[in-house]
Amino acid sequence: MQRVRLSSQQTPVLKLGDSQMTLSPKFRLAIIKSHLLNPSSDLESSICGEPLIPGLPDDVALNCLLRLPVHSHAACRVVCKRWHQLLGSKERFFTRRKELGFKEPWLFVFAFHKCTGKIQWQVLDLTHFSWHSIPLMPCKDKVCPHGFRCVSIPHEGTLFVCGGMVSDVDCPLDLVLKYEMQKNRWTVMNQMITARSFFASGVIDGKIYVAGGNSTDLFELDSAEVLDPIQGSWNSIASMGTNMASYDAAVLNGKLLVTEGWLWPFYVAPRGQVYDPTTNNWETMAIGLREGWTGSSVVVYGHLFVVSELERMKLKVYDAASDSWEAIEGPPLPEQICKPFAVNACDSTIYVVGRNLHVAVGHISQLIKKGTCENKWSFNVSWHVVDAPECFSDLTPSSSQVLFA
Repeated sequence: MQRVRLSSQQTPVLKLGDSQMTLSPKFRLAIIKSHLLNPSSDLESSICGEPLIPGLPDDVALNCLLRLPVHSHAACRVVCKRWHQLLGSKERFFTRRKELGFKEPWLFVFAFHKCTGKIQWQVLDLTHFSWHSIPLMPCKDKVCPHGFRCVSIPHEGTLFVCGGMVSDVDCPLDLVLKYEMQKNRWTVMNQMITARSFFASGVIDGKIYVAGGNSTDLFELDSAEVLDPIQGSWNSIASMGTNMASYDAAVLNGKLLVTEGWLWPFYVAPRGQVYDPTTNNWETMAIGLREGWTGSSVVVYGHLFVVSELERMKLKVYDAASDSWEAIEGPPLPEQICKPFAVNACDSTIYVVGRNLHVAVGHISQLIKKGTCENKWSFNVSWHVVDAPECFSDLTPSSSQVLFA
């Protein structure tokens, strides 16, 4: 092993790498300059010898730390430098989770303050049932929360907010924003071709479809368009054939279902349209489907479910064979969940967010009906409630999306 003498004075001669070895001021200055040029490498090198969790291999320790609830990061990152580096930003935390293949669901709730109207996003960790927030959307202050439409590509951890309306002048927006969990930031996308609010939206094969809605002076639109998120460009598609604002929409069997919902005083049956992207054509929705669509919808097990706003908030399912709706077995929505509410689903679980951001979690089971000549499914639901923090008591939900990260 080669030896290095540090000076001509009577000092010990040490081997390279010896823990007692020190550098001369000249060498220290050179290292400081390189660290200033690359501060991230400075941090990593300064803590590379420090274990994440003493007694555990770093890969095992990292796997443990990446499961910590986000709300606990502020307290945990003061433990040591390496914990601070990992938990100091949501961007770094979710990037490492993606690198290691974590795919757990998170419920994103678009809400507004009932007094000020200020909009915000709150996120519920569906594993630990704890909340955290994300950065504010880069948009105007005075907007109508219900005028926006939110869609997501769940397994990419990406959320899109489209359109909307300036509340004080009833002016629709052509705004398109994208939020990425891995980066924890919003990006302004290319604007829609037509500014619109209260419109239908849905994701089919990774593309975002919007249709109808309100234009300037609340004039209803019949136009529709599609966004390819990869290319970032909007293109027009076939018009609906009828001017219509949307109460609710869903994607079922690769088609976009759009309903205007029942309007007071309920004299006229609601209209509904169905878009098939493979043929670029619209057709009129079946009568039973549009007349029984009385709430917010989700698709579970390939079936369309609605949390009804009229029938004691019971959950019901649409049967295409008979063009009718059936209430499913199980209790109604828990009393803690008050309207207005936002609905979304993940696998066989439905999440209903009510006023004050209390969340009802509904587990749907699927059974084959006995005594029928054909295999007809029946469904059952059981509910439990995740109570929200007291600080959410003034918040009202407008939309909700489930993302994986």
